[in-house]
Amino acid sequence: MPQTPALLFSLLLASILAAVFELVLGRGLRDLLPFWLASIVGFACGQVAGQCFGLIPWTIGQVHLIEGTAGALLLLIMTRWLRQEPSSRGSK
Repeated sequence: MPQTPALLFSLLLASILAAVFELVLGRGLRDLLPFWLASIVGFACGQVAGQCFGLIPWTIGQVHLIEGTAGALLLLIMTRWLRQEPSSRGSK
């Protein structure tokens, strides 16, 4: 069970990732909430994967940085793709 500082640090990292993603690839503040939620869920999934597989390449305490960041980025990219306009998604 993660301790409170690990949860807060994970939430902070996921929030920073969502904010940077919004600044770089977002279309406005309307994308911030979905990106933030996707980043938190993705970071949590990456964290669970890191704990289940016992991977410990770079951790800060109980926080798996690589796995959490990879999970957050994956869901952020998927969220951006799903929120595109229907005419620009996959059409030529």
